[in-house]
Amino acid sequence: MTIQINDELRTYIDPLTAEEYEALERSLLDEGCRDALVLWGDVLVDGHNRYALCTKHGIEFKTIQNTRFKSMDDVRLWMIENHLGRRSVSDFQRGVLALRKKEILQQRQQELQAQQPDAGQGDGGTAAPATEPVVIPNRQALARAARVSSNTLGQIEKIQKDAAPELVRAVRSGEISINAAAAAAAMPVEQQVSAAAEGRKALKELARQAREAKAKAKTSTTDGDSQKGAETEPAIEMIDDYPAEVARLRRLVTALTEERDALKKKVMHLTVALSEARQEK
Repeated sequence: MTIQINDELRTYIDPLTAEEYEALERSLLDEGCRDALVLWGDVLVDGHNRYALCTKHGIEFKTIQNTRFKSMDDVRLWMIENHLGRRSVSDFQRGVLALRKKEILQQRQQELQAQQPDAGQGDGGTAAPATEPVVIPNRQALARAARVSSNTLGQIEKIQKDAAPELVRAVRSGEISINAAAAAAAMPVEQQVSAAAEGRKALKELARQAREAKAKAKTSTTDGDSQKGAETEPAIEMIDDYPAEVARLRRLVTALTEERDALKKKVMHLTVALSEARQEK
């Protein structure tokens, strides 16, 4: 059969890196195409890279039909769920996919609401819904599905909304962290573009400037107590590397625990010594 390539579906998921593409090519040449390509009619849904490589090298492949699709939105939602479960997908990509899922469901909900007859037109003054309502996950549920924190998902949403395309590409390539990019997205577009062109060091500097500007703005609008708290406890968005910060805090807790235990032993020894001294008197 003839397989049709839909360009929107082909580019709906971020492309593989050059290294990933080469690894897939080697795997197909060594082991063949083990997983079937997923079709909707004659439209290819999943397996665009495998299809291209199998066609290039004359490697045999199998196809399977997904008969549950009723619309392109069904296809998109299936692609999102399929890729959210893959370990090779980055945190940023998973967050973007989760937000796309939310957009699709919101659009579907609006369309269903528009199709519902006005209340009072049906028998008994009420109108039964034509279909089951669309359930839109909250941010926490979306974050769990994407395997990121709710805060990280919010940062990804901010990047999509405010970041220049050049900054978005830097996040995708790993030149800048999600957290730093969310901070840098608050800066003027011209500065984002310039920093992205200069590379990693300039991007980190732009994020630092953005955080300092935000911290100054907070300080100017808070009272003395809140200012004192801000000096001793950095805001979450000021942390560049959450895993590293968690590791640092764990080391600090371990060190404090050991120090506490040592002090307890010293107090115990002093207590014993004091008791013995009293007995001698």
